[in-house]
Amino acid sequence: MQPLIAAVNQLLASGRYVEYFALIKSLRNGIAYGVKIRFPHALVMTFLFKDGLLKDKLKYILKATMQHATNLAKFSFIYKSLTMINGKMNNPKFSIQHSRKQSWSVVVSAAIAGYLVFGDNNPINTQINMYLLSRTIFGFARLLSDKGYLPSRDISTGGRDYFPLFAACVWGCALWLFEFHRHTLQNSLQASMTYLYEDSNVWHDIWDFLVYNKRH
Repeated sequence: MQPLIAAVNQLLASGRYVEYFALIKSLRNGIAYGVKIRFPHALVMTFLFKDGLLKDKLKYILKATMQHATNLAKFSFIYKSLTMINGKMNNPKFSIQHSRKQSWSVVVSAAIAGYLVFGDNNPINTQINMYLLSRTIFGFARLLSDKGYLPSRDISTGGRDYFPLFAACVWGCALWLFEFHRHTLQNSLQASMTYLYEDSNVWHDIWDFLVYNKRH
């Protein structure tokens, strides 16, 4: 076993087949990150909000974790493959480690990978896409501010911190939707808000007042 490991280490350190190894590691990192993110989230949310047998809960946790992990792995592999292919077509000396990618190539490659991997409308993909959407909007707002199209967010130069206004708008809209158009919100968000704002209105004794949420 040791000679095999030594041979693999020598090959990895040789600088050969870098692009292929980068694609393989993108699969590894996608799976590892997906498990790290989804497993604890699914574990907590399932045992907090889902009823049913322990076997069914564990099966759902594993299924959600596997879907999240494999989707990240597939997206990373497809995105890196497409940008690498385009880079090689435009520059035979393109290096996946050191060469700068073209803007249009990044957008098109990510869009194709996103369509193929995250285009299926299911709860896991919905969560991931919504998570990414919020971060993307926030990132574009910062970019527009840095470019001078929005007021400066640098307090040291006389700008204003607009984050409190952002928070006020987000929470005001979210609770308005929850109270008056609940069906438009994702199921997990509905469950979280029901737990916080409606289940806290109901109790029968000290047990379901302080110890647990509801009688079963």
